[in-house]
Amino acid sequence: MRGLRKYIILLLIGSAGFSALFFYLGYRAFYETGPMGHDMVYELPKGQGVIRTAWELENLGLISSQKIFKAGVKLSGLERNLRAGEFVIPKNSSMFDIMMILSSGKVIQHRLTIVEGWTSWQITDYLNNIDNLSDPIVDLPREGSLLPDTYQYTKNTPRHDLIRMMQGRQMDLMEGIWDKRADDLPLLSMEDALILASIVEKETAASHERAHIAGVFINRLRKNMRLQTDPTVIYGIDRKGFLGRPIYKSDLKADNPYNTYKIRGLPPTPIAHPGRASIKAVLNPLKTDDLYFVADGTGGHAFAKTLREHLKNVRKWRKIEKKKNSEN
Repeated sequence: MRGLRKYIILLLIGSAGFSALFFYLGYRAFYETGPMGHDMVYELPKGQGVIRTAWELENLGLISSQKIFKAGVKLSGLERNLRAGEFVIPKNSSMFDIMMILSSGKVIQHRLTIVEGWTSWQITDYLNNIDNLSDPIVDLPREGSLLPDTYQYTKNTPRHDLIRMMQGRQMDLMEGIWDKRADDLPLLSMEDALILASIVEKETAASHERAHIAGVFINRLRKNMRLQTDPTVIYGIDRKGFLGRPIYKSDLKADNPYNTYKIRGLPPTPIAHPGRASIKAVLNPLKTDDLYFVADGTGGHAFAKTLREHLKNVRKWRKIEKKKNSEN
């Protein structure tokens, strides 16, 4: 019995020593420099557990032992804290480093830019062609309701979530600047402001002209003059916002609610999604007596107070156009 007791004691001491050695080696391996010699993107799928994650990390060469990683995560109490998403794993990250990265929630942020003056069709087409978004858009968002801007998102974000974010940003902007608008504008609502801003957006890309063009349109609305703007005609023909052909005289005579050569006042909806600058220009337009403008051949416009002066500017523009066409 004494010999057996002595054997059991030695066995227990040996087992404890072996366990301590194993724990020490595992602990050291958990914190030591990892095997991956370059940065790597790792995607942790939603709902995936630590066992599968450890297996994947080892197979990708990011860790040296899935068993040690698994044990380290469990002992750290972070087994349920690993977050889904894409993560950048820096080169030579230890298993501890990787555990902390995957539990931090600091996923890769992607960026996309909605261009000022895009229509709902263009925005939808753009978003539906971004591969790392989910849930394609079927119905076009309301024209003018989205704020053109640069947006951050994570992989597999539903496209409808981005649409809601863009709509929220547009509403926040409008609510923030609507009360700061100039007095006595012939705009009855925020929607009217967005309609006119979308026209200004389509008429010029020159930032210094926006308030001037807005002032011309405001003057025409006050005098009950037709706006006579080509972008609304184009939108009335094709909601994509572009034709791929010149505007015909028959287009200017057509009866549709967007033909501002026929109707008075604003068209029924915006014709694109205007940016901040165009919205602000419409709400605080330049005070001017001008009622007309036409392209001047330099990328800008020539403005006029009278029809006679305007027709003179139109003749100049036609000469420039004719010269350009002959050179081509």
